[in-house]
Amino acid sequence: MKTGKETIEAVFAAHTKPLLVAFTVAGDPEYGVSLRIMKEMALAGADIIELGLPFSDPVADGPVIQRADLRAMDTGMNTDRLLDLVREFRSSSKVPIVILTYANLIMRRGISRFYTDAAAAGIDGVVIADVPYEESEPFTKAAEQSGVAPIMMVSPTTSDERLSGILNKAAGFIYLVAVMGVTGARTGVEQTALDLLKRVKTKTSVPVAPGFGISTPEQVREWADHDADAVIVGSAIVRRIEDNLGDPDAIVSAVGTYIRTLKKP
Repeated sequence: MKTGKETIEAVFAAHTKPLLVAFTVAGDPEYGVSLRIMKEMALAGADIIELGLPFSDPVADGPVIQRADLRAMDTGMNTDRLLDLVREFRSSSKVPIVILTYANLIMRRGISRFYTDAAAAGIDGVVIADVPYEESEPFTKAAEQSGVAPIMMVSPTTSDERLSGILNKAAGFIYLVAVMGVTGARTGVEQTALDLLKRVKTKTSVPVAPGFGISTPEQVREWADHDADAVIVGSAIVRRIEDNLGDPDAIVSAVGTYIRTLKKP
């Protein structure tokens, strides 16, 4: 049986670049619809699903995802429920799952227990938005021991020295923060992000996936033209959920249609 790290590596090896990492907040707008969204993402062609574990102080997230976090928490989503959600999804799909979370939620459960439980539920990778490289050792060690890929973030302000350390710990893929600030759709692709992609890819064979600000097929093509291994799309998906609240069928349809648009060559 493959570890989560090996599962993510196999997906990158088997698929045409760039892969699509599709993000949604676990439990948004409620558990049953969230599961339907995940299944539709897989059917529509998402290569990896990234689930946000809702948190009360999501400092890396813009207003769209913040509102989704609140909706999910209001309906009872927490770490245990997220693990249930992943297990239920795993009964019908092998699409890799990555969790985006914050240090507080991991430490509250216990670092080792969190990663052991994540692996047992079928989670393949974890990215922690608020843990700097210098403080990451307890988390990356627990991830490695459980077989979960410790997905590390880099940004245009990352120094060469820190970048080398980050790349030594990273597995699965590297989350390239394409714009400074919080999540949210932007227009165009910034040259500083393209320069960072080139800098990272000269130093590692681990796949690189830009995120933050990506929302259009044109941006996906531009990243592909610059040799990105994947793109991460989040706020634009969550916006489609928010725009159709109260109509689960419309939510699922809107998410699936949008992902198919992004996946067109």
